[in-house]
Amino acid sequence: MTVRIDISGLPAERLRFAASPLAELTAMLHVLAEPGHHPQLAGRAADVWAGLRPELAERLREAEFLWRSSRADFLVPARPRPTLAEELDDVDLIDDETYVTAALVTTCGSNRVHFGAPSPLTDATARERALDLAQARGALQEAFAERLLADPAAVRARVRQTLEQCADAFFDAAWADVAVRLATDLRLKNDLLRRQGIAAALASVSEALTLAPGGDRIEVDKLQDNATTARGGLTFLPTVFGHPHLVVIHAPGWQPVVQYPVARTTQPVPLDTVTQRLEALAHPVRLRLLRTLARGPPYDRRAGRRLGAHASRGLPSPCRAAPRRPADVPARRPLRPLHRERPRPHGPRQRPAHGRTALSGLRRASSASRISTSRPSADSSSLSARVAALATTPKAVWPVNAPPKGNSSAR
Repeated sequence: MTVRIDISGLPAERLRFAASPLAELTAMLHVLAEPGHHPQLAGRAADVWAGLRPELAERLREAEFLWRSSRADFLVPARPRPTLAEELDDVDLIDDETYVTAALVTTCGSNRVHFGAPSPLTDATARERALDLAQARGALQEAFAERLLADPAAVRARVRQTLEQCADAFFDAAWADVAVRLATDLRLKNDLLRRQGIAAALASVSEALTLAPGGDRIEVDKLQDNATTARGGLTFLPTVFGHPHLVVIHAPGWQPVVQYPVARTTQPVPLDTVTQRLEALAHPVRLRLLRTLARGPPYDRRAGRRLGAHASRGLPSPCRAAPRRPADVPARRPLRPLHRERPRPHGPRQRPAHGRTALSGLRRASSASRISTSRPSADSSSLSARVAALATTPKAVWPVNAPPKGNSSAR
C-alpha cells in the first residue's frame, strides 16, 4: 500500500526542505505520550514529565489526541516559520471549521470520511456522529470533542497556551540542542536536490520514498492507500525527536507535507578516551604481547613468563583500556591466539541428528569393549556377542541420548 503524491507540473522551487519548530514540538509531544515507541528517548521523556508542573501535565493529557496516534494537520505546517510563535500565529488564521475537522480526525479515530460536508459545527447530525465516535474512543476524547464543538475559540486558545507553556518548560532548550543537526541535514538535502535532482534527494530521506518512473509522482510506502496532489507545493520537514516515524500529511485542502527522521549519528568519542586508547595501542608491553601471540597461541602463564609479567598483576594499567578478546577454548588453561579475523562464535559441539546408523553404533560398541577390557567388572563375552549381533543388523538405530545396551557395566 502506498500514498501517491502527484507532482506533475510542480516547479522545482515549490519542492522545499525546511525546519519547523511547531512540527518538532509536536514530535516531542508524541514522545511524551508514547515513550514506548521511542526507547532511546524514554529516559529524556521521563525527565520531562518529572519536571512538569501539574497543571501543564494535565493540559497535555487532555489534548494528547492531537499528537498521540496521529498528528493534527495544523501541527505539521506546510510553510514553516523561523519561530514557534510565528507558526502559532499562522494556525490562528485557520478558520474554525478547518481547525475543528482536523482536530476531530485525530480525536475520533483518524477517519476523514466521517468529517466531510456538512460541518459538525453547523449540522446536528454530523455533530452527533462526531460525538458518538469520540465517545467510543473514551471518556477523555468525548469531553474534548464536546468542548471543541461547543466553544472552538476557547479550545483553540487553550491549545495554543499549552504549546507556549511547553516551549517555556522544555522545548526551547531541546530546540537549541537539535537546531544544528536539523540545519546540517537541510543543507545536505538541498544540495542533493540542486545538484542531483529529486530522485537523489528522496533516496536520502528514506527508503520508503521513491520517484515513479515517469518522474511525475512520489510514492510513499505506508499502511494505507491514498492519493493527493501537490499543486501548491511539497514540503519536507526533518525531525530528530520523531525518529523513526515517517509522517505524511495528505488531507484534502492541505498542502502535502512529509516529516522524516534525521539520520542518527554516533556520539563523538571524548578526547580523553581517544588519548587513552592510543596510549594503550602504543604501549611497549602490548606490542611485545602481540609479537608473542603472532608466533603461536600460548597459555596465559607461558605468555607472562615471556613478557616478564606476573599473572596476579596482569597487564599494565594503560593496556587495560584496549579491548580484549576472549579465549577460543573456555577451559581451565585457555589458549590466547592473535585474532587476525573475526572469531567464530563458541558453543557446544554440534551433535548429529536424532538416530545413528549401525556403523556408528558399532563404533560406540567397539569403544565400549575397549573400556570394558580395562575394568574387571565388564562381561567381555556377552559384549562381543552383542557386537556381532549388531553387525548383522545393518538398519539398527541408536538413540542419541541413550547409552548402548550392554555397556552399563563399563560405566
